[in-house]
Amino acid sequence: MIKILVTGSKGQLGNELQRIQSSFPDFSFHFTDLPELDITSESEVEKALEDIKPDWLINCAGYTAVDKAETDANAAMLINSVAPGILARLCAKHSVRIVHISTDYVFEGYGYRPISESDPKKPNGVYAVSKSEGEDNVLANHPNPIVIRTSWLYSEFGNNFVKTVLRLAREKGSMRMVYDQVGTPTWAGDLAIAIMKLITLNAKEGYYHYSNEGVCSWYDFAVAICKIKGINCPITPILTWEYKTAAPRPCFSVLDKSYFKETTGMTIPHWLDSLKKCLDQLDEQS
Repeated sequence: MIKILVTGSKGQLGNELQRIQSSFPDFSFHFTDLPELDITSESEVEKALEDIKPDWLINCAGYTAVDKAETDANAAMLINSVAPGILARLCAKHSVRIVHISTDYVFEGYGYRPISESDPKKPNGVYAVSKSEGEDNVLANHPNPIVIRTSWLYSEFGNNFVKTVLRLAREKGSMRMVYDQVGTPTWAGDLAIAIMKLITLNAKEGYYHYSNEGVCSWYDFAVAICKIKGINCPITPILTWEYKTAAPRPCFSVLDKSYFKETTGMTIPHWLDSLKKCLDQLDEQS
């Protein structure tokens, strides 16, 4: 039985891994989060590895409040940069392979073609810098880590764009959405399966990009959510400068998933198909 330790299990991705674990009977999962395990504490991480003796660790934990990070830099750096280094170093010490989850934000986002794993990083803002440094610390402290970059993550768990749009549509009756930022929504349920595929294959170390297929703007994403749910809500497209945020956002963050697809042989679902599945699961919960 292959043992997997999952950190950040209360978040979107951690919850999705819990939801699909029964589909992987050859694996034994151990899910942790605060207060059970503080990944910024070397002694707590060491004890968890000694007690559980996992073969793999999936680090789903992260500081994800992009704008708040601008005024809460110490916390963002501790969780997103320092902690991954701790996890990687101690995993290496105990011969545990690590899968670390990162983001499209590590790139500047001013290109015009899908971003490959080898493209140069140029993070803007505290959150982006913290995630970029987290990647570097994982690679510097572990001999064969897997780092997965994803984009526009959402699920039926936690707080995310899909839930925000549904709430605003019902409470406000109209909304404004940016249409000059382009990327790909990613359902955390699909990402969870993608991670398990890489683990099942004992995939080669390095970077992998994963998001759903297709491209859209935040405006298109919001329109699709309302349309699928049958909500009549006027949505006005606006430019980035019309919606002020503390942290900068990438204008173009479409990820090139060729390497992941070549490695796994998987067919990646289109974002609209996965959005419908997620919304169906939300309906089942209500």
